[in-house]
Amino acid sequence: MLTEVAPNVLFENLPSTSKDVCDHRGSNLDIEVPSTSKQSSMSDLSLEDRPTSRSESRLSTTSSSSSLLEAENYLLKKQVEELQNQLKSLKVGFDFSAIENNDALINVYTGLPDKALFMAVFKYLDSQNFHYNLGWSVVNISRINQFLMTCMKLKLNPIHKDLALRFGCSVATVSNIVITWLHVMHVCLYKKFLENQIPTRHKNKTCMPSSFSPFTNCKMVIDCTEIYTEVPSQLDKQKYTYSSYKHRNTLKGLVGVAPNGTITFLSNLYVGNTSDKNIVKHCGVLTSFLAGDLILADKGFLIQDLLPPGVLLNIPPFLMKAQFSPEEARQTVTIARARIHVERAIRRIKEYKILQLIPQNLRPYSSMIFQVCGFLTTLNYPLIKEVEDRYFCE
Repeated sequence: MLTEVAPNVLFENLPSTSKDVCDHRGSNLDIEVPSTSKQSSMSDLSLEDRPTSRSESRLSTTSSSSSLLEAENYLLKKQVEELQNQLKSLKVGFDFSAIENNDALINVYTGLPDKALFMAVFKYLDSQNFHYNLGWSVVNISRINQFLMTCMKLKLNPIHKDLALRFGCSVATVSNIVITWLHVMHVCLYKKFLENQIPTRHKNKTCMPSSFSPFTNCKMVIDCTEIYTEVPSQLDKQKYTYSSYKHRNTLKGLVGVAPNGTITFLSNLYVGNTSDKNIVKHCGVLTSFLAGDLILADKGFLIQDLLPPGVLLNIPPFLMKAQFSPEEARQTVTIARARIHVERAIRRIKEYKILQLIPQNLRPYSSMIFQVCGFLTTLNYPLIKEVEDRYFCE
């Protein structure tokens, strides 16, 4: 019966790592084993030093090979354990490299149409100097992935724990990144390129669709939209945010578009029970109109008394009798054909799912969220295909 040799008996003569062991398996091991090729040299040995029989020679060889295999097996097991521990410590990651070669995925995750535009916006924002909202910098996540995280929060509105798992960071880091980049995007994109950048009616004429042919002096089409918000804990805020139109707690903002469908004005968000007229009065939109300009609006905008001198307002007629006259019916249809574009623009803004419901922790940033999402929609393809070839006219 063979005596089992412990693995550590041979450790002194074995290679230090399992890789070295594996390398030696394919080559001639430096272990002296009696063989027929050494018969001539063995003739010089004394009679008592020679193997007494062929079976004893095989026994010695088998014993040595068995010990070597056990040592190899022990080292390989240790290596497998180390690799398993490393595998457990690995985190499933998500970053821009996972979607950068697929424009459809970039659009799904960020709302931007393709990689070229995503990179252009990122490089511009990355060149800005800014400080993080919570007072400490984020260094373990690259800036491009911070921008991607913020765009994903706006477009898809995943919970912060989800983003923390995807990007391998803490929930506090997610909050720090999202709020910081939201401020950066608001200041560097919305305030610089959209706020107070309303085109004149003469510029609007260079890319005006046919539906506006009866309104060639139109400068802006306006409408209000409401965004759901969580019920506030304070009773007075519950009262102010309750919308009698939506029968829910909402925030309300004004959107203005040029005749070609481009968003040119976004107000701050007001509490849900604010009237359309009061929003127009306080949001500052009327300061951009000059004599001769025309505003198209819904019939709920009774703002004639607020208009600057010489500014015109065109709203659908009210039904004052049993039915509209033929002229009133034609007028209603004509205005509706032109007004529909502001509703399409609002629908685009609300494709950013963060605007489906503003939670309490984001309510202080609700106006910034609304305005940043509105600006990002202007980077998409034209809303009206008819004027696409004139979209970038000077």
